[in-house]
Amino acid sequence: MDIITVDFETYYDKQFSLRKLTTEEYIRSPEFEVIGLTVKVNNGETSWLSGDHSALKDYLHNNYDWANCAVLAHNTMFDGAILSWVFDIHPKLFLDTLCMGRALHGTEVGGSLKFLADLYEIGEKGDEVGNALGKHRADFTEEDLSSYGDYCIQDTELTYKLFDIFLKIFPKKELKVIDMTLRMFIDPVLELDAAKLLDHLDTLKEQKEKLLGECDIEKADLMSNPKFAVALESLGVIPPTKISARTDKEAFAFAKSDEGFKALQEHEDPRVQALVAARIGLKSTLEETRTDRFLGISTRGTLPTPIRYYAAHTGRWGGSEKINLQNLPSRGPNAKVLKACICAPEGHTLIEADSAQIEARVLAWLAGETGLVSAFENGEDVYKKMAAAIYGVRENEVSKQQRFIGKTTILGCGYGMGAVKFRNQLKGMGVEVSEEECQIIVRAYRSTHRNITTLWRRAQDVLMGMYQGYSNPLGRQGVLTVEAVNQAIRLPSNLLMRYDTLEATQGEKGPQFTYKTRRGRINIYGGKVVENVCQAIARCVMAEQMLRISKKYRVLLTVHDSVICCVSDEEVDVAAAYVAECMQWTPDWAAGLPLTGDVDTGKNYGECTAWVNPLGPLAV
Repeated sequence: MDIITVDFETYYDKQFSLRKLTTEEYIRSPEFEVIGLTVKVNNGETSWLSGDHSALKDYLHNNYDWANCAVLAHNTMFDGAILSWVFDIHPKLFLDTLCMGRALHGTEVGGSLKFLADLYEIGEKGDEVGNALGKHRADFTEEDLSSYGDYCIQDTELTYKLFDIFLKIFPKKELKVIDMTLRMFIDPVLELDAAKLLDHLDTLKEQKEKLLGECDIEKADLMSNPKFAVALESLGVIPPTKISARTDKEAFAFAKSDEGFKALQEHEDPRVQALVAARIGLKSTLEETRTDRFLGISTRGTLPTPIRYYAAHTGRWGGSEKINLQNLPSRGPNAKVLKACICAPEGHTLIEADSAQIEARVLAWLAGETGLVSAFENGEDVYKKMAAAIYGVRENEVSKQQRFIGKTTILGCGYGMGAVKFRNQLKGMGVEVSEEECQIIVRAYRSTHRNITTLWRRAQDVLMGMYQGYSNPLGRQGVLTVEAVNQAIRLPSNLLMRYDTLEATQGEKGPQFTYKTRRGRINIYGGKVVENVCQAIARCVMAEQMLRISKKYRVLLTVHDSVICCVSDEEVDVAAAYVAECMQWTPDWAAGLPLTGDVDTGKNYGECTAWVNPLGPLAV
C-alpha cells in the first residue's frame, strides 16, 4: 500500500485562522481557501500543487489511487479533513506523526514538527513565508508561490523522515487506533438537532438571568476573582484559599472542584448560596458556548467528533476543539440535554456500550486479588460485599446507603486514599460520614484486599528503582515492564508511560517523589502509580475492543470507558449483540481479566436505553 504524505497551506488572516476558530469552523467556512499543497508518494519526489479548488480536485482524483493508499501528515485531523470535506477523498488508512510523537515521547513535551525534527536531527523546519497573512492565492506572485512551495515541501520531507523512523519503533496495532480515532472527526456521521439546541440555549440564558437577579451583582464582578471575593466578604464570608500548584503561592479557591468552594454551595446563608450559584452559572458558560457551537455546526453539516489520541499521561483519549465531547454534563439541571441533541442519521440507531467498572476490575486482576476477581467473574454485587465487610452484616442486610458507601470504597480506596480524603470525597457526593467511620472503612478495605495494598508498596519500590536506575517487577508477570533507563513503565500496547526527570526528597514517612510536567512538578507515590497503571491498562483493553468492534461497525465516539457506534435500524439487534460480545472480550495478554459491559440503544446519545437481547442473555 502506497503512503501519500500531504501538507496543505491555506488562507488565513488575523481573525480567520486556527488560532481564532476550531478546525471545523475554519475548513467549513466560505472563506476557506487552499493556497497549495504538497504530495509525496512513498519516498518519491515531493510535488507542490497550486490552483483553484476545482482544478486541484480534478488533479488529485485523476492522479492518485486514494482508495488503496495510506495518507500521512503531521496533524492529520486538519489535512485529512480538508481531503474529505473539500475534495471528497477518502483513503484506506490515515497516519499521523503528531499522534505518534505524542505517544512515543509523552504528552508533556508536545509533538510539534520542529521539536521532533530537532530531537531526531533530521533537518531544520523552515519559517513560514512572512507575507502570507491575509493573502488569497490570487494575491501571490509566482515567486511567492514558489517560496511557499519550498516551505511546504520541507515540512513534507520532515514528516516522511519522521514517519520512517517512527515506523520501526511504533506498535503496529496502535497505527490502527490512530486511524480509528482520526476518522471520528474526518468522516463524520452524527447529526445535531438544531431545534433542541435552540430551546436549550434559551433555557440557559433564562437560568443565568434568574441567578443574576437573585444575587444582585454585576456580571463583570462575578467573573472577577478579587471582586467575587469582596462580594463574599460583604456577606460575612471569608473567601476560601489554596496554595497554587503552579505558582506555589496562595490563591483563591474558586474552582468548582475546590473543597472550600464546594462548601460555600451548602452555606447556611441563602444569599451566599445564590451568589455561588450565579458564579457557577456564569463560569459554566461552557454549556452555553458549547451549545452555540453545536448550533453553528448544525448549519454546516454533520458533527465531526474531535477526540485526541494519546491526550493523557496514561494514554487515554481526550476531548478538543472547544466542544469537548468527553465532559458533556450527565448530572445537574442540564443533564444529558446536549447529549440528546446528538442524533443518529435517519434510518439508523446509536449503540452505546459502557465497560462496567473496568478500572476496579483491572486493579483486582493486576494485584492478584483472587476473591475480588471471582466476585466480578460471577456477577456478584461487589459493592454490597464490601459494605457487608465494612459494617459487619450479612449481604442481604446491607442498606441502600451502606451499598453506596461500599461502591465508593471499591472505586475510591484502591489507590491508597486515606480517611480524610475519603471523607471529603463522600462529602462532595452529598454524603456526610464522620472521620472515625471513614477510618473504619479504609481499614476494612485494606484488610479485605491485602494484595492491593501490597501492590501499592511494590509500586513505591518501582519508583525508587526508576530513580536509582534499576527495575522492579510490578503486578502480573509479563503485563508491565519497568524500564528504569527511560524512567517509564512499558504498557501492554508496547508504549511507555513516563515519569520524566524523577526526583526524590526525604520526607517524614520516607522518600517522596516528583516528576516533571508542563504544569510543574507533580507528586507521585505508589498508590498513584497503581492508579495510573490501571487507567493505562483499561485504555489498552478499550483500544483493542474498539478495534474489534470497528471490523464490522464504525466507532464514532469514545468517552472515558464507553464506545458509541451507529448502525442501520435493521441490524440493531445483531450489531448490539456483537458489540456486547466485544466488550466482554479480553486480549491475549489480559487472560483472566473479568470484563463485562452494558449496552444501550437509542436515536440520540442522551436517551439511549438498555438493550435487551431478543434471543436471550447467552445469544451473543
